[in-house]
Amino acid sequence: MQKKAIQIILVAALLILTAGTAFAVGFGTSMLLQRRMETAVVTPAPSSTPSPTETPFVPPTPARPEEETFQLFWEVWQIVKENYYGDLPDMQTVTYGAIRGMLETLGDEYTSFIEPDIAAILEEDASGSFQGIGAFVQMREDGKLEIVSVIEGSPAEAAGLQGGDLVVAVDGQSIVGYSLYEAIILIRGPAGTDVTLTIERPGQEGTFDVTVTRARIEIPVVEWEMRDDGIGYVHLREFSAVATDQLEEALRQILAEHPKGLILDLRDNPGGWLDQAIQVADLFLGDGVVLIERSYEGEEIFRSYDGDIAEDVPLVVLVNGGSASASEIVAGAIQARDRGILLGEQTLGKGSVQRPYRLSDGSELRVTIARWYTPDDVAIHGQGLTPDIEVPFPEDTPPGEDPQLDRAVEYLLTGE
Repeated sequence: MQKKAIQIILVAALLILTAGTAFAVGFGTSMLLQRRMETAVVTPAPSSTPSPTETPFVPPTPARPEEETFQLFWEVWQIVKENYYGDLPDMQTVTYGAIRGMLETLGDEYTSFIEPDIAAILEEDASGSFQGIGAFVQMREDGKLEIVSVIEGSPAEAAGLQGGDLVVAVDGQSIVGYSLYEAIILIRGPAGTDVTLTIERPGQEGTFDVTVTRARIEIPVVEWEMRDDGIGYVHLREFSAVATDQLEEALRQILAEHPKGLILDLRDNPGGWLDQAIQVADLFLGDGVVLIERSYEGEEIFRSYDGDIAEDVPLVVLVNGGSASASEIVAGAIQARDRGILLGEQTLGKGSVQRPYRLSDGSELRVTIARWYTPDDVAIHGQGLTPDIEVPFPEDTPPGEDPQLDRAVEYLLTGE
């Protein structure tokens, strides 16, 4: 099986905590383009009448047709270098741009190139822990970084940061207009070091500074509660390397209270590791197929087995348009095998598998290597999963209300 070597990825704007790569495979396997850029030259045409003492110029014969075609790139670049009026980018920028342009010709948004700084963030997050302040963030349309929530017991909480706070500067440097990852790179740092954030707080005039001492943070990917109505609720944020362990511990505590039913919330879960998706599905499913994967190498069947802790409790899975990839694997298996019902809205429809390759400069290449199908051999890619009970979540829903969760509870209590 390709566990630990394959990642199912949805590129999502996530937080100081992001789903991504827990490790990289294929070191040095994608250096062909770089080697060409280091060694290729543009050779002038030889004189039409070489002197008797000269050795006539003979252009080198490319080893393969694609290498001959690639000479056109250098022909264009040489002309630009010699004639362009203005500042030229450095060769790293040119190289990255060429890679991205090449990948765009595939027409596959999930085969992607990730620069070194961002690749390092994604790798750290997917390991289940990171060094930073301990806050979920998002970049707003106005270019300000918003703290969505702080992790319980984190340095961010201890420093008094709150959900809704806006970070406008880091160590005196404005980050307004930065990308999400540019801001994250400045905020993160080694445990034990300090970072000063300039904060705008809604309802207060002006800004104020907060100094936070960074620490190693264990990423909480599971939230759960045992409701007063006897229904257990567990929310899985993403399929990072710790997803199965955290979810299984939450399920043990819920099931110890003998719930009438269980709600697994996969809404806005963008996916993560394939092996975690299989293991999470196995917590709820007995012996049978979880996933069919097809690639140029052929077909592989991934299975679940009897004996896990949540195979019998009545189950509803909440999904929406943000449920993608690994989330759809779990939800699709539960639906196809009649283990529980899906409730909510149509899922995203990301049914492809990416393998990450770490490149020599620390950047990462993610390549689509396969498509996956539900146990009843239904393709998800581009289609998504249709819930058994469709319940919208209107944009004008008052804060604190959740019509999808309410409907799930009703179904588990009444069977209708």
